[in-house]
Amino acid sequence: MTHLEIASLPLPEKLQLMESLWDSICQESSCEPEMPGWHKAVLADRAARLDTGEETVSTWEDAKKRIRAQVENP
Repeated sequence: MTHLEIASLPLPEKLQLMESLWDSICQESSCEPEMPGWHKAVLADRAARLDTGEETVSTWEDAKKRIRAQVENP
């Protein structure tokens, strides 16, 4: 399938194609994507901040409320 063929698909078909591709990639254990070094560093920094209490976490319910408030009242 060419780029032009993909671009001409309706959105639901593009999403289905993307899901199919992702599922295919996930089933190939030899093709596990490598996490970039900068991403590992960010995750390590966040874990350290959580361990020291410098950073806190929210419940999923609280996070959804904050996100909805930001979207509804930009």
